[in-house]
Order: sequence, then C-alpha cells, then structure tokens
Amino acid sequence: MAGWLARAVVLILIPIGFLNVFLRYVGQYVEAQLVNNTWIEAQWYLYGLVFLLMFPYLLRYDGNVRVDFWYAERSDWVKAMIDLIGHLVGLVPFTLLAIWVSWKPVWDSWLHWEMSPDPGGLPRAPIKGMILVAFVLLGMQALASLIRLAAFFTGREEQLFMDREAPMRIE
Repeated sequence: MAGWLARAVVLILIPIGFLNVFLRYVGQYVEAQLVNNTWIEAQWYLYGLVFLLMFPYLLRYDGNVRVDFWYAERSDWVKAMIDLIGHLVGLVPFTLLAIWVSWKPVWDSWLHWEMSPDPGGLPRAPIKGMILVAFVLLGMQALASLIRLAAFFTGREEQLFMDREAPMRIE
C-alpha cells in the first residue's frame, strides 16, 4: 500500500515541482513574483510524504542498505540471522522510540491546527501526522518481516531472499 501511494504522490509531485521551477524562471524574466508559498510548501510536503512512505516499502522488498561485506556472500541462514538481530536490536526499538517521541507533537499540532509561519503556507498538522503514520507502517512491516524470519528459521518458508546478481566488486 505504501509503495502504491508513494508512486501516486510522485505523479502529483512532478508537475508541482515543474510548475514551481517554471514560474520562478518566468517570474525572473518578467520581474514579478509568480510562485507563492502554497505551491512551494505543497512540493516539500509531497516530497516528505514520498520519503516517509518509502521506509516500509523498502523494508518489504529488501531494498534497505546493508554493509556489503557482512551480508552479500553469506548463506541464507546467516543473512536471516543478521536481519533478525538488526530488526530486534535496531529497527524495532528505533520505530517504537520514533512513535513515542512523535505522538505528542503530532497530537498538539492537530489539536491547535498548526499552520505554516509563512504567508499563504499550508497547515502543518497533516504532514506531521504522516510522520506518525509512516512509523506505524514501518513498525507493522518490521513485525511482518520478523514473522517471515521466524517462518524461515522453523522451516515453514524455504526461500526468504530474492535471487539477485552478486554485487559488483571493485578490487
């Protein structure tokens, strides 16, 4: 779901970004301010939304960055163990901490309907709310990944990792 939504947001983001750049350059040519804060903030809100939504998507499709020499040439069992330890020691505590830390500021932002300090700016509450939503989705995906890892270790899932070409090495 997060990947599909991120792709849809990118399709909205591209024309807004193009419009901002185009109007800025035309405005310089005609010596007028053609771009307003609404469109500029909409662009960075959408960019932030894509960034936040891609965390669970990348975790689901194994697109997260790892240290190659610890991971690339290892057996599936060792890769699964590295993932399990990484999830339990790093990802899950970080996700829970992020949810805990962001809960109150998000709540306050919605309670007071926080607005941008810039004239013509957008409300800040929706984008702040997406921070919390993104970390909840990341936590759910981390839980799903832990379940898949448990299935692998108990023999219920045979292939946990996608077959990929070996990483290119420069020696």
